[in-house]
Amino acid sequence: MIDTDLIKTLCSIPSVSGNEENMHRFLLNHIEKHAGSWKHQPEVIHGPDFQHCIVLSFGAPRTAVFAHIDSIGFHVRYSNQLVRIGGPKLVSGYMLAGHDSQGPIEGPLHIDEAEETISIQFGRTIDRGTPLHFKMNFRETAEHIQSCYLDNRLGVYNALKLAETLENGVIVFSCWEEHGGGSVPYITKYLWERFRIRQCLISDITWVTEGVPAGEGVAVSLRDSGIPRRSYTDRIIKSLQEAGVRFQLEVEGSGGSDGNEIQKQPYPIDWCFIGAPEDYVHSPDERVHKRDLSDMLHAYRILMNVL
Repeated sequence: MIDTDLIKTLCSIPSVSGNEENMHRFLLNHIEKHAGSWKHQPEVIHGPDFQHCIVLSFGAPRTAVFAHIDSIGFHVRYSNQLVRIGGPKLVSGYMLAGHDSQGPIEGPLHIDEAEETISIQFGRTIDRGTPLHFKMNFRETAEHIQSCYLDNRLGVYNALKLAETLENGVIVFSCWEEHGGGSVPYITKYLWERFRIRQCLISDITWVTEGVPAGEGVAVSLRDSGIPRRSYTDRIIKSLQEAGVRFQLEVEGSGGSDGNEIQKQPYPIDWCFIGAPEDYVHSPDERVHKRDLSDMLHAYRILMNVL
């Protein structure tokens, strides 16, 4: 059963790239509160050397799961103009929220096409550099979950649910993925030097496309702007087929994830992006089919046992 209360809580926590402290704190509290009931107890690795990232090590790990905890958003510039963080969809009227030294902030996004600027309509000048995020409007039906920041709160949710039964493996909660990366290189170095990790799975959310419709299974990506090693993805496909997991193969020429950062590092580490597809990407209305999320959870439990 999908824990929509936990998903809603995760979506409600502001965590735009570069400002992940609130999510970092929530995850540490969640782990401290719930880890005692997990089947196996992890080593919880965090601190100044990991910035706001968290690493959970279970048993004798062979495979690492990466789930980024940041999201797209905006920085306030001058006179309430905005600069994008990552690639949020721009539509006038989208409600934005945040908090600066003067108090809470809430107002609509405004696009001035003539001046080629974006701004927030708000009754006072907001502190420069203030991060803003989409205001949450969480919706649930029998088939779908819809909210801002399902990318990548559902990847984080998947990792937390995986932790409940994981015996051997590493779970990484990473930062900055939506705006160029930065945490994955030093975490990859740590995983290689300490555990000799040679394979990773990317717990993230992808796009609904003409080839990957909603409701037809979790997406296993054969490529985006990066190309994982085919011998590794073949092993994954074979394992999922044998376990009867519903999945779809994704082939795209753009997009990226923590996997792209892993591929650029000087270590022989394979990676594969496996995640539920979503509609209305990078908007306040991201929507994911519940069956695809359940397939994602199933796929990770199988793969962390057999890879």
